Amino acid sequence: MGRQHWKKIWVGSAGNMVEWFDWFVYASFATYFAGAFFPSGNPTAQLMNTAGIFAVGFFMRPVGGWLLGRVGDRKGRKAALTLTVTLMSASAVLIAVAPTYGVAGYGGALVLLVARLLQGLSVGGEYAASATYLTEASDPRRRGFASSFQYVSMTAGQIVGLGLQIVLQRTMSDDALHSYGWRIPFVVGALGAAVVFYLRRTMLETEVYEEDTSHSEERGTLRALWRHKREAFLVIALTMGGTVAYYTYTTYLTKYLSNSAGLSKETATLVSFTALIVFACLQPLAGALSDRIGRRPLLITFAVGSTFLTVPIMTLLRHADGYWPALGLALLALVVVTGYTSINACVKAELFPTGVRALGVALPYAIANALFGGTAEYVALWFKKGGIESGFYWYVAGCAAVSLVVYVTMRETKDLDLARVRAGEDSTLTPAS
Repeated sequence: MGRQHWKKIWVGSAGNMVEWFDWFVYASFATYFAGAFFPSGNPTAQLMNTAGIFAVGFFMRPVGGWLLGRVGDRKGRKAALTLTVTLMSASAVLIAVAPTYGVAGYGGALVLLVARLLQGLSVGGEYAASATYLTEASDPRRRGFASSFQYVSMTAGQIVGLGLQIVLQRTMSDDALHSYGWRIPFVVGALGAAVVFYLRRTMLETEVYEEDTSHSEERGTLRALWRHKREAFLVIALTMGGTVAYYTYTTYLTKYLSNSAGLSKETATLVSFTALIVFACLQPLAGALSDRIGRRPLLITFAVGSTFLTVPIMTLLRHADGYWPALGLALLALVVVTGYTSINACVKAELFPTGVRALGVALPYAIANALFGGTAEYVALWFKKGGIESGFYWYVAGCAAVSLVVYVTMRETKDLDLARVRAGEDSTLTPAS
């Protein structure tokens, strides 16, 4: 892989990291600011309120997926990626300055809601623009490896957020964190987004996009996407199990270890932090493996593992009595999830032609996340509040089982030529000379 390919991957990944730092930091610091925007009372009810606003951000992702996917297909991947990081910077600033319930009543919660709506718009387009850019910018024979850096950067954003949380937990009192310390990561996120905005303004467009000659008025439109409706529904179905599992073992894990297993916030945060570092390192290895053996074997391995191991892993995590038992179980879960996360970006991008690729990835993926990923934490807390927490374990396993059926029946996409993907056209890569 040449220097230009690495440069494109680096710039795309750096922006993705900041985007997802801002997105995930909301979830990881929610235990500290949940009481700031809602009346005092039941801590679980406060978390449900903040989780509900977290989910609202996901419901804006289809809108962002449509809007920014259209921009990506009509104006270029660079234009879409620059716009997404601008929206994310604005949302981080709003959360950093939002007034508390004691100062403005529910006005602070309203500011929080607006910020999450902006984040939803941004991330709704960011995932697809990033997935499309990383897939198109890579060597055709190493797309799995290159696109795996999307989840490396996503996870790196969360690692930085959790790392900052650990530092703040060790340098500030608990009262100070609940009072004003939780605002610090959002200030950091806004500054990081400003840096990435500069980087993305100077990034290079992908050759696949520049060489595409299908510049029709329908490019990046819903009408054009409808011609590939089978692929769009396929994206929703194959995303379902993966996104629920991913958010269960990343954004929700810290709260689960703290609220259900009874571990301290500090220990729960450290478990997530360590597990995510290992998880990030696994992504390129699994992505490279998919370039050799195909995408389907990894997806099927994930779905089988998640279907049959989720209930025992979550049950054992519920009774984990320390750092090492919790870490071991978390790592087992994330190894299973790697079968999905390492390659899902390129699998989706490989399904669509260039003129509708960004929209084709963005909109159905955002819909699946709105229905399943964004609501995972809220569903988990709903089961917990109802006294049947184990019901959530079966819910996660069931979503994986549905996706398993899709993985078994879908076609292999490893050898498709991105420049020739058309409905009914032979788009298989020619053998390397």
